[in-house]
Parts: sequence; C-alpha cells; structure tokens
Amino acid sequence: MTTAYPTPAHASLAEFENSALFADLKNKAYEHLLSRIEELGAEFGRWSRAAIAQFVALELDSYIRLHPVPVNEEEAHLVASALTRELTGLGPLQTLLDDPAVEDILINGHQEIYVSRGGMLTRETSHFKDDEHVLRIVRRILAPLGRRLDESSPMVDARLPDGGRINVIIAPLSIDGPSVSIRKFRKDPLTPQELVGLGTFNADICRILEMAVQARCNILVSGGTSSGKTSLLNALATFIPSRERIVSIEDTAELSLNHSHVVRLESRPGSFDGSGHVSIRDLLINSLRMRPDRIIVGEVRSGEVLELLQAMNTGHDGSMGTIHASSPRECLYRAEMLAGFAGFQGSESSLRRQIANAVDFIVQIGRLSNGRRRVLSLTEVTGMSDNVISMQELYRYEPQIGADGQEADHWVSMGISPHSPKLLSWWRAQQQSGQGGMR
Repeated sequence: MTTAYPTPAHASLAEFENSALFADLKNKAYEHLLSRIEELGAEFGRWSRAAIAQFVALELDSYIRLHPVPVNEEEAHLVASALTRELTGLGPLQTLLDDPAVEDILINGHQEIYVSRGGMLTRETSHFKDDEHVLRIVRRILAPLGRRLDESSPMVDARLPDGGRINVIIAPLSIDGPSVSIRKFRKDPLTPQELVGLGTFNADICRILEMAVQARCNILVSGGTSSGKTSLLNALATFIPSRERIVSIEDTAELSLNHSHVVRLESRPGSFDGSGHVSIRDLLINSLRMRPDRIIVGEVRSGEVLELLQAMNTGHDGSMGTIHASSPRECLYRAEMLAGFAGFQGSESSLRRQIANAVDFIVQIGRLSNGRRRVLSLTEVTGMSDNVISMQELYRYEPQIGADGQEADHWVSMGISPHSPKLLSWWRAQQQSGQGGMR
C-alpha cells in the first residue's frame, strides 16, 4: 500500500535531490534505519539487495507517517533509492562508480566531490553527511582488499578489484577531512585504431609506432598526471607479437595488456614496521630471471630506471615504460636524475651514453585545456653529440584554426626519416612502396 504525501513546491526531482529537505530526510531516516538494523542483528547481513530495498521502503514509509514530511511518492522513492545504495553499495560514490563516463573521483572532505569526465573536472552536487560517513564508505571499499586505514596508518594506495586505483589520506595528515582519489579504468582498453578515431594521434604516427614496437624499439611514454600515458602504453602493447613473453611491473597494477602471454607483477608496501616491502626495482631485478622478451614498467619514478636501462641495453629490446615529464628533453633529464639518485657509479658522460643507447623513441602526450589527450611530439633519440644526448623530432602537434574559427587537430611532420637501424629496412620498404612520405 502506498501513501500519498503532500506535494512540495519543488519543480523537479533533480531540484528535490539537491534540496536541504532531501538531505535532512535522508540523514534522519538513515539514523532510524541503523537503529532498526541493530535490532535485527546478524539476520540483516544475510538479506539480498532486493530484500534490503523492500525493508528500506517500508521503514521510510513508517518514518514519514510518524514524522510528517512534505514529500510525494516519487520523492520518497528517490530517498529510498539513496538509502538502499547507502546500505548495499557505496553511498554517493555508487552512481559515479557505475557511470562509464567518469574517469576520476576526487573527494576533499565530506562536502566536496569532484569528477573528471573527458578530462574536465566538475563539482558534483552530491556529498557525504560528515567525515565519518566518508570513512565508513572508504573502509567498505578497502575491507575486501585487506588494507588498514586509521591514525597509525593514515595513507593507503590500493588497486580495486575492477582494475581501478584508490588513494586515501586522512587526519592527522589531511587537514580538512579525508582526501580520496579514485582512478577508474576502462574494462576494454582503447586500441590504437580507437585512439586515432578519438584524435589522440593520426594514422601516420600510428603506423610509425606500430613498426617501432614490432621492430623491438625501446619506447618511453612521457607526460603529466592524467595525460593518458597508461592508455597509450596499453595501446602500444597490442602491437607486440603474440609469440613474445611480456613481464609488466607496476606500483599499483593499472595496465590491462591485450596480449596472450603476460606476467603481471605488483610492488608491495611495507607493513607498519617497514618489513615486507618489495619495490619496483626489486621486481625488475627478479624479472630478468623470468625469461622476458619484453619488460613494461608502468611508471619509472625511482631507482628502477637503472635496471630498466640495463635491460634495454642487454637483450631486452622492445621494452617500454612511462615517466612523468613535460617534454622529451625533460624526460631524458629526469631519467638521468633518477639514475643519479639511485647511486649510478659512472661518470655523467657514461650515464648519458647508456641512456642514449637504451632509449629509441619518446612519445610525449599531454592533456589540453579542453580536456582532450593528444600526442604532442614523437621524438627519436639518435645518440650522443658533445656530451649531450641527440634527438630528432619526427612529428609535432600544432593545431590549426579552421574557417569556422574552431581549433582542429594537426600534426606537422619534420620530414625526417627514423634514424634507428632497427627501423631502417622497414623505412626503405615504405619509401620504395611510396607510403613513407611524412605529412
């Protein structure tokens, strides 16, 4: 039996959902539900989602009868749905996690939720009741992962079962309430052809990258935070022949390589006393004993750069990784700096020579002001000159303004042939067939 409630002055359900009345009714009804759940005890934990939804609807109906609230049937159903998500899912996060368009969810305390869609951040109207509400939801996420979050362990970085990543930092380190960052990943990684369709790079660049991967060139994907490095690395891996064995190494497993023979390794943080820590560098050293054809490092950020350079120089051609840098030149500077921090014993000249011999191509990717991800530069490392690593840019992103005043993607070819001997035979064949002209 349904009850006809007085119709309030809200113009739409969306307006009601953002109103103070909705928040107040939801919070008070939630406290009422918690007291009823305590009475039910362990029995509640055995209920299905459908049974919980029915329980919520009946209890909410009872609550509204006892505490006259100016809501109609549709609005009561909206409150019941939110309460059901609270009890069976992840509260305000559930809808965002279910939305395939959402890339990142950022929580700054209980009142601020920001979401990235298409590379652009917007603030959500939904929010949590208080900081304890945030912690309750976060701990529900972390519980199946076996990760601890409290004052003695106030930072957590973990991989979600669906392949996403969650990072949480709480008081006393986070001043204004819990800070939560959730990175979502597509269930089906983008293919190179899909990236061309999305305008990340053009067909000419795609063809060179395909040949570079198949010719076992060593590639670094360089870019800033949320620029699309992981998606690009996933796409490049599809060019690796199926007969080869790949070992991927990451801090938090994010790569989803569409390949038949992949061994995935993930570093392990230490326990509270620091014991049990296994770094990317440890995994990379061990991976050399696992007979890999190629090694893929999710992100080069520390001493593992030394082992990766040595692997690239000693028979593991075709290896790849990502690195945080704002340009191809900065990418090389960062690799050099990380190697120095890791205790490289040789001279500056010998380190640069090792980098120049190891790295064949740098793909620079960036996120533009409109949120679009674009390959900004395709650069080849050609060797050493006067103690400086030499490079030549093959393609550069230079958007053009069309007659309609709109910005259009455009990549300028520098008209230079790849220098790498690994690509020499392919490049000659391309030119003989008339397909090698760079545009």
